[in-house]
Amino acid sequence: MRNFVISAAMGLTALALAPLSAVAEDEAWPDIKASVFEDRTIAENDGTIALYAPEQAEDAAIVPISIHIPAPIANQARSVTLIVDRNPAPIAATFRFGDGFRAGPDIGERKLSTRIRVDSFSNVRAVLETADGKLHMASQFVRGAGGCSAPAGKDMDAALANLGKMKVKTLSNPAMGEKWREAIVMIRHPNFTGMQMDPISRGYTPARFVNELSVKRGDTLVLSMEGGISISEDPNIRFNYDAGADESLDARASDTDGAEFSAHSVPSGS
Repeated sequence: MRNFVISAAMGLTALALAPLSAVAEDEAWPDIKASVFEDRTIAENDGTIALYAPEQAEDAAIVPISIHIPAPIANQARSVTLIVDRNPAPIAATFRFGDGFRAGPDIGERKLSTRIRVDSFSNVRAVLETADGKLHMASQFVRGAGGCSAPAGKDMDAALANLGKMKVKTLSNPAMGEKWREAIVMIRHPNFTGMQMDPISRGYTPARFVNELSVKRGDTLVLSMEGGISISEDPNIRFNYDAGADESLDARASDTDGAEFSAHSVPSGS
């Protein structure tokens, strides 16, 4: 009897979870795909790109994700579109890779990490476009809710006082190779979604978020981002690339209110 009860409970749990995944997969994605990629074919789970995210979000407003592009593909990478199916604005960000991201024939695996908001149990997708115009996708179902309406970690005055403070840190690691570098871009910004309620006025805080970022080495683009409301408060973006003759990086960002921010960095060691 006890085994039957356990089995029945497990079955009910599976039934309860299945519709949520099905809604994310079967209802939201086809419309998103048609809107963003039209009728283009997308190859899924073909080893061209990998996406890592927690199955259960500890905090739906700060969900860590990591995108990996294997060495044989890295030189062909042109852009990655990050999508959260059931978020109010599903396109979290589009990252574009410049010549500073790619390198010679010995380029290694590329990793790109950031933090996102998840508003409802949803598939998170990373769609890679390669130089031949083909699309490749990896996805992960994440259980989390309320990330887009969760209040900012600081009150509005504190958040706005630090808004735009920006830092770029670059690291080297001999164990990863002589030319291996990692950049960490940190921006102080509340990234208001327009869905967060002010506890005093009981009104909604207007949307204001980082929508443009570019990282260059000299005049050469390494990485750019077009961001949306699904990128978490205080955007943090890290990625690896190969060293060049100019070791410094310049990062520039702007938000939807037209404010502009910038930072400069040189390698600081591992």
